[in-house]
Amino acid sequence: MVIKDPLQHVQSQIRAKIRIQAERGAAKDRVPPGQHIVGGFPVLHYGNIPRFDKATWDFRAWGLVEEEKRWTFDEFRALPTQEIVADIHCVTHWTKLDTHWEGISTRELLRHVRAKPEARYVLVHAEQNFTANLPLEAFLREENLFAWRYDGQELAAEHGGPLRLVVPSLYFWKSAKWVRGIELLGQDQAGFWESYGYHNRGDPWKEERFG
Repeated sequence: MVIKDPLQHVQSQIRAKIRIQAERGAAKDRVPPGQHIVGGFPVLHYGNIPRFDKATWDFRAWGLVEEEKRWTFDEFRALPTQEIVADIHCVTHWTKLDTHWEGISTRELLRHVRAKPEARYVLVHAEQNFTANLPLEAFLREENLFAWRYDGQELAAEHGGPLRLVVPSLYFWKSAKWVRGIELLGQDQAGFWESYGYHNRGDPWKEERFG
């Protein structure tokens, strides 16, 4: 590189450094206590990756709803979609910024079954009898969805494909992989990890890792 104006070059370098520091500061404000930013997408789950069979796969919604529903794979994928960009935070201390997801919003899904007035909680059911529990109001946050695409591609099986829940406001164990249904309840029921001592709510900004 040929430097024609040393002063202009130094000023440009200073401006670039200030911009980088500002960007790092802004990113730091998005990282909860005890977390660090990762560039990749770590793979963490209990048990084996389940086998997916499109012909037999279905999604159910039952419990305290006005109309129980069952969708085949094609029927579920035909529902209205939504895209989000969100930061995600794992209880194992990593944070990944600006993740891009596409799927059906939790609000849209519930519109099809209509929660009864006494419904207060959601128990998410996934493959291999895995469950995750959420208060209904937390489940219905605007940014939450059941995702089948990540970063413009079909969601890989190791990350929960063909379908995972995405709840960016809570630690990522609440974003259950390989989801097959939801059950609406009047009383809270501990999910898989919660029954092993994980915090019932899991707010990363309050470091609610364990109960």
